[in-house]
Amino acid sequence: MPNKKQIEELKEILLLRKETLLKSISNNRDNIDLLKDQDVREDLESAEIVSGSFTEGMIVNHQGKELKEIELALMKMNNGTYGICDMCSVQIPIGRLRAKPYAKYCTECRTAFEKEESRNIK
Repeated sequence: MPNKKQIEELKEILLLRKETLLKSISNNRDNIDLLKDQDVREDLESAEIVSGSFTEGMIVNHQGKELKEIELALMKMNNGTYGICDMCSVQIPIGRLRAKPYAKYCTECRTAFEKEESRNIK
């Protein structure tokens, strides 16, 4: 289990990442708005604008998911459940938390989750 100092270090990392994501999401949304407001002269320009808008939207969606995971990790830090696997309730190793501070699963459960997820996609 991470000690208090390690949790504080991870919390700082999460807060910095959260701030970065919020700025990036805001910038990407502004870019989407700019793309939508552009005067389109040709079909090629239109395709580029639609493609750019789609890409920006995908980035915002991905960053939004990461932001939710970070907020959940911060909430767990506040209520004392941070670092506990959501599936098996064992302590997530500190090495995994350092690699991904908002990890919800231990390595074994993450592997099982990914296998199940890939089966559902097929």
